[in-house]
Amino acid sequence: MLRRELEYFFGAVRFFTRLPVPAWVGHSSEALNRSARYFPAVGLLIGGIGALVYLGAAQLWPQAVAVLLSMAATIYATGAFHEDGLSDTVDGLGGGWEKLRILEIMKDSRVGSYGVVAMVLALLGKFLLLSSLEPALIPFALLAGHALSRFCATVLLATMDYVREDLLSKAKPLATRLSPGAMLVALSFVVAALAFLPLEKVIFGVVLAALVTFWLAAKFKRWLGGYTGDCLGATQQLSEIAFYLGLLASLPQ
Repeated sequence: MLRRELEYFFGAVRFFTRLPVPAWVGHSSEALNRSARYFPAVGLLIGGIGALVYLGAAQLWPQAVAVLLSMAATIYATGAFHEDGLSDTVDGLGGGWEKLRILEIMKDSRVGSYGVVAMVLALLGKFLLLSSLEPALIPFALLAGHALSRFCATVLLATMDYVREDLLSKAKPLATRLSPGAMLVALSFVVAALAFLPLEKVIFGVVLAALVTFWLAAKFKRWLGGYTGDCLGATQQLSEIAFYLGLLASLPQ
């Protein structure tokens, strides 16, 4: 059983990142479906890479430089997988006027002006927000932000319908509903990551990430009738930013 679960986890790592996995890890649609429960665990792994790079770089350079290098490391590890989804989603929703046209734009490999602006704002936003945090909180913020945002994307997998019918889609193998048990497994990784941050900041961050997720889900439902792989990437990116924004929030005195 442990070997099977490890295979599911490594399957998620192989699908969502550029990181190497053991040679014995097989590949099948069923295994990839089950690996969705480990989406937040992959977030912990990516956030951990970012945290380690930040901690190492902070010994040599100013905080802003260390944050920039940590972001570069996480983007390299994922191959900008989710950033690409954000760009395609914004291009589609910004330039399309009905479902088929939106899906057509989202599938186009070219990046439009909406997508470029979205990526620039997203990267700049994460940089500014992380750089504004207390230095001691940044490693834990990276762990929690990457895990929670991937759980937010997993919520779409669990509650919405997949709308693409072609086999070229990025998320087709994951287009099944998750069981309550699988969702609890996914949630456990998020809870573990959040435990290292102050409760008040966690509450603000989780609430904002949830609001962004629900807003995006409603938008996807209205315009597409469900989600695509690009929608999952957009949800991950925007909920991560919302979480960091919540960490910086404070009640007026």
